[in-house]
Amino acid sequence: MAATGKYRLAVDIGGTFTDVVLEPVAEPARRVTTKVLTTYDDPANGVMQGLDHVLQLAAAEPADATLVLHGTTLATNALIERSGAKTALLTTEGHRDAVEMAFENRFEQYDINIDRPKPLVPRALRLPICERLGASGQVLVPLDESSVAETIKRLADENVESVAIGFLHAYANGDHEQRVAELVRAVLPDLAITLASEVCPEIREYERLSTACANAYVKPLMGRYLNSLRQKLVARGINCPVLMMTSGGGLTTLTTAAEFPIRLVESGPAGGAILAARVAAEGGHDQVLSFDMGGTTAKICLIDDATPLLSRAFEVDRVYRFKKGSGLPVRIPVIEMVEIGAGGGSIARVDKLDRITVGPDSAGSEPGPACYGRGGVYATVTDADVVLGRIDPDSFAGGQLNLNVDAARQVVAGNVGTRLGLSEHLAGFGISEVVDENMAAAARAHAVEWGKHSEGRTLVAYGGAGPLHAAQLANKLKLDRVIVPSGAGVGSAIGFLLAPVSYEVVRSRYMRLTEFDHVAANAVMSDMHAEALAVVQNAADVDVLVDTRRAFMRYVGQGYEIAVEVPSGELGPAAADSLRSAFDAEYQRLYGRTIPGLDLEVLSWTLTLSAPAPEVVTDPEPSIARSVSADRHVELFDPGLSAVVQAGSYLREELAAGDSVEGPAVIVEDQTTTVVPPEFVAVVTDRGYLVLNRRETSS
Repeated sequence: MAATGKYRLAVDIGGTFTDVVLEPVAEPARRVTTKVLTTYDDPANGVMQGLDHVLQLAAAEPADATLVLHGTTLATNALIERSGAKTALLTTEGHRDAVEMAFENRFEQYDINIDRPKPLVPRALRLPICERLGASGQVLVPLDESSVAETIKRLADENVESVAIGFLHAYANGDHEQRVAELVRAVLPDLAITLASEVCPEIREYERLSTACANAYVKPLMGRYLNSLRQKLVARGINCPVLMMTSGGGLTTLTTAAEFPIRLVESGPAGGAILAARVAAEGGHDQVLSFDMGGTTAKICLIDDATPLLSRAFEVDRVYRFKKGSGLPVRIPVIEMVEIGAGGGSIARVDKLDRITVGPDSAGSEPGPACYGRGGVYATVTDADVVLGRIDPDSFAGGQLNLNVDAARQVVAGNVGTRLGLSEHLAGFGISEVVDENMAAAARAHAVEWGKHSEGRTLVAYGGAGPLHAAQLANKLKLDRVIVPSGAGVGSAIGFLLAPVSYEVVRSRYMRLTEFDHVAANAVMSDMHAEALAVVQNAADVDVLVDTRRAFMRYVGQGYEIAVEVPSGELGPAAADSLRSAFDAEYQRLYGRTIPGLDLEVLSWTLTLSAPAPEVVTDPEPSIARSVSADRHVELFDPGLSAVVQAGSYLREELAAGDSVEGPAVIVEDQTTTVVPPEFVAVVTDRGYLVLNRRETSS
């Protein structure tokens, strides 16, 4: 590829691979991509390896970079592996056990041996402060600064690296938290400090304290990493702005990311959901199921009307079969998706009942699947895919990693086949079938939880392993169309390039609709707008910004809220009627009915300020497709025939718009492979996307 001139870079660090994309500003379609193994000792080293490779491929100069967009799993991994900073929690006297009492319920009713998620801060470092606020923020017990002084000595004696400050009802009045932070900084200026009233100014003390503790736990680590990455980029000659992807689908500054690193949890998967939403808009698909399968996990997201589901709650490190309630809750803006331990590196075993189980543990990149030739001894999904003929061992990861087919056969046969008396092909198919069924079950359950359905949707597949398994997943979910976008193997990183600069702010301000105070509501909106504007203006130079406002509402007496769109502009007394109508419509959609005669209450408000989304031009599938034949063939295991068949092998870069490929076939590209089963036909669109249509519905 010739020299590009100005360009943008996108980097996504995953559990197994680090993806890097270089996109020329003048010719966005001429992207250059690469995958390198994630370096666990210092993820920035893998980033620089990937950057050097794409710069070499593109013949690009470091100084011509105009923007770096970055998403990382570093914060997530630190929470899961408990490798964060030594953290203390300063909280209201008498409430230090709130993070351990949690919801006081059992997420698995009939298992007497369930393991609850352990708090990030041990009890000895959950330190009481004498103070107390009321639910409206009024001071009930003044702050006793002498108790703060004693606590500061304890922090120093214990060599605490980071501290979370979270007081009862401080979401309504953060003065006590602010004052304690001032006192701590005066004595311990190098200590990282997180205020619950800033990171999560919402009601519900457990979730608020859990979020503050999680932020404090990863703050020193992320601060060091982001600073190191910035220095390495500058040393390499890439001296341009760096923006971080957030879990809510927006981009923010390094400064904001370093202050609130908890917002980076799930940043990579959020980029993939943005890519899938763009694909949905371009193809005019109203209902889409995005499917991101990488080396460690698989992520599934429902996308309706080209908009992913959004939420304000997320659980990290679910310890009980990925069951809701068994993880650490954090309240942050997040694109709602289900994530399971089903990736290329997921380890397959045979349990005591002679059943094949897959994941959630992964071989990662060190040592990785056995076929990587780096010392892996367990059978993984990638090893099974190699045995089944789905992966070309010579072109894996753009040819940077030659796979050892014999090693894959040995572990699949040894760990699964011999134990169950199966041939290596049937053993490999068994591994694949289990992981596909796990993903299908997760998709069905996720749809039901949100009052939606999975049937009839279009599946958008990306990630290194997504296109390999997409058609089989579509079969299980009874879907007739699969779309594999260009650059699918690095789809999340490409999603970063499509994401707008945005920032979401939340405030808890209680009011009933029968006593709706539009003046107070406008004041809350104005305050949130000012905070979001300060962040967005630092991240991008844009003249026009779009604000999206939502109220979290419920019937009086209910325990949980639903999100309702708030009318734009200045709110007047009539806004109460608009909110009621919007609530009734959403409640009816979710639960099939409304409850007449009950008042409604608003608990929290959110405002998202973002740069406007670019206009999307619809790109229909070609009306006439021309069939192309393969110059080479590979041996591919056909589960329908339980036999190996000759399948056409195509290079994606050699296919043109309108070309049609009949299954069985594999379509190979640098970072992934699309498997086309016999029941599907793949067509190339004008944008270069692969669309797999079931034969009965193909035109």
